[in-house]
Amino acid sequence: MRVRTVFLGAGVVVALLAAIAVAWFSPLLSVRTIDVEGIGVVTREEVLDALAVAEGTPLLQVDTAAAAQRVATLPRAASVRVQREYPSSVRVTVTEREAVLYFEAPDGTHSVDAEGVDFAVEPPPLLTPRLVTATPGTGDPATMAAVRVLEVLPPELGVQVDAVEARSETDISLVLADGRVVVWGSVERSERKAAVILPLLTQPGQQFDVASPDLPTVR
Repeated sequence: MRVRTVFLGAGVVVALLAAIAVAWFSPLLSVRTIDVEGIGVVTREEVLDALAVAEGTPLLQVDTAAAAQRVATLPRAASVRVQREYPSSVRVTVTEREAVLYFEAPDGTHSVDAEGVDFAVEPPPLLTPRLVTATPGTGDPATMAAVRVLEVLPPELGVQVDAVEARSETDISLVLADGRVVVWGSVERSERKAAVILPLLTQPGQQFDVASPDLPTVR
């Protein structure tokens, strides 16, 4: 009985290995279509070139993690997911970067996304605030601080911001479209500052200082 069980177990293993081998090499489970989702500015051709998965490749041989990493090298790609969909498809889902700030440089207007990444040289979307700082761009602490401040602003204030002046990561000011200035200071206690600033802006004045949110001032 024990010998029979061993033979049955061995037979199952062999059958399983054979099935895996068939799936690994079989043209019936190979890439026939590639679906690309989430793109707006990035083109399908750019995604396919970076993906580098040839039609006819057996699905089990598609390294989805490596393929996603290749597509993620596209400057505008914030995140990428690659999935096998049996029997014969690969699905690529791209989340594109969107500008939350822009800055001027000798080579043109640069867009910065919500992660502080400088990802494109192009005209910014309408109502995108201008970033004013010494060394703007990816990896710059002042740029990242400016982005973090924008994230917590109430929507009704965010649409009024014309420029973000970041002299350093602890010295940030917002210039509103009507010329008024909000002195924000550092990103610390930003939620409290965001709660204080709207009532403060109802008062007459030109400069609204919430760097110390418990003691805001208007001048």
